[in-house]
Amino acid sequence: MKWQTIKHTIKERTNFIFNNNLFSDVKFVVRERDGESESKQVIPAHKLMLSIGSPVFEAMFYGELAETSDSIELPDCEYESLLELFRYLYYDEANLSRLNVMGVLYLAKKYILPSLVDKCVKYLKDNLDPSNVLRILPFAMKYEERNLVDRCWRVIDEQTKDVLQAGNGFATVDQSLLEAIVERDTLNIREVDLFRVVDSWAKLSCERRGVIASGNAKRNILGERIVKSIRFPTMEQVDFAIAILDSKILTEREIVNIIHNMNSVFNFPIGFPDVKRSGFLGDIERCCRFGSVSTRSSWKNDSSKDCINISVDRNLKLHGVSLFGGENNSCWVVLEIKNAENKAVLTSKTGWFSSERLHGELGQYCGFKVFLDSTVLLKRHVTYSIEVSINGSDSPSGQNGYKTVKCRGVTFTFMNSKYCENGTSIKIGQFPELLFCI
Repeated sequence: MKWQTIKHTIKERTNFIFNNNLFSDVKFVVRERDGESESKQVIPAHKLMLSIGSPVFEAMFYGELAETSDSIELPDCEYESLLELFRYLYYDEANLSRLNVMGVLYLAKKYILPSLVDKCVKYLKDNLDPSNVLRILPFAMKYEERNLVDRCWRVIDEQTKDVLQAGNGFATVDQSLLEAIVERDTLNIREVDLFRVVDSWAKLSCERRGVIASGNAKRNILGERIVKSIRFPTMEQVDFAIAILDSKILTEREIVNIIHNMNSVFNFPIGFPDVKRSGFLGDIERCCRFGSVSTRSSWKNDSSKDCINISVDRNLKLHGVSLFGGENNSCWVVLEIKNAENKAVLTSKTGWFSSERLHGELGQYCGFKVFLDSTVLLKRHVTYSIEVSINGSDSPSGQNGYKTVKCRGVTFTFMNSKYCENGTSIKIGQFPELLFCI
C-alpha cells in the first residue's frame, strides 16, 4: 500500500517527507557539535515546503537571483536548531529545549517566521530563572524582544543574589551588561556582596588577558562607569575595611573621602552614590506624564524650585518620583510632598543622587528615582503639590505633557503651580514619572 493512502491529513504527509530524501530537491550542510568534537550533517529538504512558510526561502529559491545549487552550506547555525526550524515549516511543530531555543530564535528571526519567534520567546519566559537569565538577556536585547527584556530584569531585581551566584553566568557577561546591572537602583543585594562579585569578574578578566590582577589592572578593566556606580558609602564600615581595602581598587583619596562621608565629616559629592539602593519593591506602577523627552540637555538644575500639582480619582500610595538628571552626574535633591491647599508638608526627601539610564514609557532617558522613606497616602479629589530643588548639571526635560493620564484604573490630573520657579508646567519640565501603588 502506498504511503499516501495511509496518511490521512496533510500534516501527516508533510511529516512523512520531513528530513527525508523522498522528493528532496535541496540539501543543507550544517555543523553538529558532540562535546568538544564537531562534524558536518546534511538535512534534505524541499524548496516548495520551505518557501510557502518563509519569504526569505521564497526569495532564495524562486526570486530573481535564485539559488541554483542543490547543496547549501550554512555556517551560522547548528544541526539541531535548523532541524527544528524545518520541522516547524513542515508541520507547525518545534521541539524546543534549553540547548536549541536560542539557535531556533536566531533562525526564526533570520528567515522571518514571527509565529516561531513568539513560540521561542514564550518558551524562554516560561523557563526563565536565575541560572539562565544572564545568558538570555543579551539575546532578548539583541532581538528587541521588549517583554522578554523586562521579564529578565525583573528576575535580576527580585533574585539578585541568586542570579549573581548562579554558576559562572555572571563571570562571563560582557562589560556593557555588567554596567547596566551595577547601575540599577532596584537590585536586592547587599552592596558589599555586589562589589565582591564585581571584583571577582575583574580578576577573571585579568586572568583571561594574562594580566596580574592588581588594583589598577582591575579598575582599568572595569572602567570608571562601573566603579563609580558601586555605592561604597552605604556599606558597613567593617565590610568596607575587609572587602574594599583589600581589593586595592580605590585610590587613597577616595578611601579617605568615603570614610569621612560614613562618619558625617562632610556632605559634599565624593564621586560615589551615598544613597542605598531601593531594592525591588514589588508591583509599583509608573505614571508617565509626558509624551516625549528633549533630545538635548538644556534644562537648568540650579536649585530653583520645580513644582507640579496633582489630584487623583482613587486613593493610592505614592512611593516616589523619577527626575531628569545630567549624564554621569550627581546632584543634591530636596523633594517635598505637600497639601496644595494649606501647604502642609506631608513628607520630604533630601540627599545626593546619581543619574543613570532609566527605562520607561518615554524609552530610555537619563535621570534617577527618588523613593520616599515612607509612602504618602494621596486621597481622591485632594490636590497635592510635588516640589523639588535640584542642584546639579543641566539635564533633558519632558515635553508634550498631558493634563490627565489614566494609569492602572487611576486618573491623574496635573495642574500648574504658582510656586514653581524653574519653568516646570503641565507641558514641560521635571517629574517624568510618579511611582505609586493602589
